[in-house]
Amino acid sequence: MELFTTPRGAKAQRDDVPPDVRDALGAYAPRLGLFGAGIWWHREIGSTNDAALMMAERGAAEGTVVGADLQTAGRGRQGRVWSSPPGTGLYVSVVLRPAFRAVPLVTIAAGVAIAEGIREASGLTAALKWPNDVYFTGHKVAGILAEAGAGDRGLTHVVLGFGINVSQAAFSPEIAMRATSLERELGRPVDRGLVLACCLAALASRYEQLANDPQSVLQQWRIYAAPMLQRPVTCTVSQRTVDGVAEDIDDQGALLVRTSGETVRVVSGEVIWR
Repeated sequence: MELFTTPRGAKAQRDDVPPDVRDALGAYAPRLGLFGAGIWWHREIGSTNDAALMMAERGAAEGTVVGADLQTAGRGRQGRVWSSPPGTGLYVSVVLRPAFRAVPLVTIAAGVAIAEGIREASGLTAALKWPNDVYFTGHKVAGILAEAGAGDRGLTHVVLGFGINVSQAAFSPEIAMRATSLERELGRPVDRGLVLACCLAALASRYEQLANDPQSVLQQWRIYAAPMLQRPVTCTVSQRTVDGVAEDIDDQGALLVRTSGETVRVVSGEVIWR
């Protein structure tokens, strides 16, 4: 039996994959592409991204998938806590080894894939908010976190993590005001295994597309992001605060914000949408 020891000492093995996840991935095997080779599942873990980063540094193959029923130290962008109640969501990270030119668009492609996977599994159409959030009716249902790792010769891997609120969870009052779930939006239970299989299948397709047709990925992102674009935003660029309108993204996935006198390119940092 193959085992992997996480930074927190927990052990995962392929036989730990829950039946609903295992059955759905089996049914979707022909569409999973590079994500069909290996999955490691944890009943409880600190962070799937931390585990996947360690595996990537040890030479894990591209397409390795790490999932969990519960995260005790899940995180989002800029160190924010990602609430990960047991048995109510999908907490998953994958190991990627993209070409350097594709790295800026990995999160963009993942957003498209998560939206497509949710739509296929549930029929619900989500909206994307730059750079890494998936929304329904103004409430966040999923988030994405990409973290790069480097070796002696530069960039060697990107770990892409995503969390999806599948079932109603006991969120704190503060989080409940901002979050929703697929179950809440659909009005009935949702098969999390199906959601994961659909998302991984879509991610396999969109990731492959980055190599030969990135413009198609960008255009699909714009379609899903249409409800969030043309809205006022406040962002920080080069240590100055900028107010403007979020107009579009460029070919490298940066957000373009139109102000009264210029168009500002936002690569990273905090963006407040109004």
